[in-house]
Amino acid sequence: MNVQAGPDMAALAAIKANYSLTPEQRQIVDHVDRVAREVLHPLQEKMDAEEWWPEDLFRQMGELGLLGITAPEELGGSGQNEFTQALVSETISKWNPAVGLSHGAHDNLCLNNILRNGSDEQVRKYVPGLCSGELVGALGLTEPGAGSDALGSMATSAVRDGNDYVINGSKIYITNGPIADVILVYAKTDKAKGAKGISAFIVETDNPGFKVAQKLDKMGFRGSPTGELVFEDCRVPASAMIGAENSGVSVVMSGLDLERAMVASVCVGMAERALELALDYARIREQFGKPIASFQMVQSKLAEIYIEVETARAFGYRALAACVGLPRGGGGRGEIHKLTAAACLYAGEAFNKAVTEACHIHGGSGYMQDTQINRLYRANKLLEIGAGTSEVRKIIIAEELLRA
Repeated sequence: MNVQAGPDMAALAAIKANYSLTPEQRQIVDHVDRVAREVLHPLQEKMDAEEWWPEDLFRQMGELGLLGITAPEELGGSGQNEFTQALVSETISKWNPAVGLSHGAHDNLCLNNILRNGSDEQVRKYVPGLCSGELVGALGLTEPGAGSDALGSMATSAVRDGNDYVINGSKIYITNGPIADVILVYAKTDKAKGAKGISAFIVETDNPGFKVAQKLDKMGFRGSPTGELVFEDCRVPASAMIGAENSGVSVVMSGLDLERAMVASVCVGMAERALELALDYARIREQFGKPIASFQMVQSKLAEIYIEVETARAFGYRALAACVGLPRGGGGRGEIHKLTAAACLYAGEAFNKAVTEACHIHGGSGYMQDTQINRLYRANKLLEIGAGTSEVRKIIIAEELLRA
């Protein structure tokens, strides 16, 4: 006689944990959701219409506990991991995508990069101010002539002069650039070595030789300040370098893997909002004497949007779980490189499909500039371009598959 063994409850709990939040994470998400809905969401219309960023918003976010998610509590942070940081970014982006974009550039690209790669002195100097919002952070990588080939074609240089480095060059499409106090800047310190001759520097924007050349006017994510930055004999102390000279490529690549995992979460948050808006509109919009939600064609679209949201979420969470505990200098190669590129690729395309269907459900009103669904629709294209285009993400996946 065969006796079927009972379920291993510990194993079942472990399986479920991969797709559910801990009580602490749920508490954090609930807090961020309430704050983002009540404080950040009402700013959206003015930010989009005027390319406007509230002057004290970063300080306000610091007071509300939205900054420094991965920083230790003794430095003013929340002491959480990258997975929780992504949940915060996802929730903010759901209610105000422009704030979500600037939050990610500040909290992940700048603060978390300094935290992961900076010296103890650099961490103590900058992280507390970045956690409180007293300092605004940004990252400077992309250049006018160096987009997808950001490392190989980088022209910005940093030349040693005594105890200083002198930086010359320009960066473009830099989120938070026009309002930043601290920018993590990549520059060539040995042009003969190509991508292996890059170093990372922390640049304070009140340094002589730094200026914002222009604030850029965008199609989507309007309000999040984006600019072109110029460095003309911008002198920084040698102590501003992160890590050793010519070791910046490991900082770049590790940061890009984390960035792609975070971008996947931004996509999920915005796609979830598109679904909510589509559901609300389908229930109230009547044609032929009944709500359009009663039409099977509309129901099909709603079902497809839901599937895109949840598959992107599951894939994104898998990538984020792999990012937790990533060692210093880790990333930029191997499984994590492939996985984060794939999650980001899928989430970007999933959001594109979801918001397009949601816009169709809205019909003519979805084409109007001042509607929420229109703002989401205009923002979606950046998520297939930023953090490496969809084409670059595919190249990364294929290279890692062929290398195995």
